[in-house]
Amino acid sequence: MVNNKTYNNVINTLKNLGTNHFQISTTTVGDIFDIDLEKNTKYPLMHLNPVNVQTRRTELVYNFQVFIMDLVEPDGSNEQEVYSDVLQICIDIIGILSNSQFQAQLSLDINAPVYFAEGDFTCEPFKERFDQSVTGWVFNLGVTVENSFQTCEIPFNETAIGE
Repeated sequence: MVNNKTYNNVINTLKNLGTNHFQISTTTVGDIFDIDLEKNTKYPLMHLNPVNVQTRRTELVYNFQVFIMDLVEPDGSNEQEVYSDVLQICIDIIGILSNSQFQAQLSLDINAPVYFAEGDFTCEPFKERFDQSVTGWVFNLGVTVENSFQTCEIPFNETAIGE
């Protein structure tokens, strides 16, 4: 039996990934304009921007833009170091969702994945100057989950819809 995963399940799983990664201090979700760049945000920051959901025959693919960023000194002296560290966090996230035992739900059985990513990824650098200077990487992430598209449980009047 397929245990269908909801949007909430996927978001919470990605937030757990951010919470459990030792180098990520804050994980947020929302539109790109919702990123809190105030001086009270703890960095490095992982921000998840939901883009869309694709349906396949037996799967759903939840697509996100993932932003990973950290503070840069006002003189830019640590910019290269920030780019390097933050890129490694991106690679960690991709690795965990692509081929790791941690992708399985409530199990360390790598043969029982519930959330996974596949394919190639392109990480793009960015630099922003707001109340603080941040530098980081953004990449597109498709999180694939099984879905049975079971019609027996749809809250629907069982009247025929065809005319």
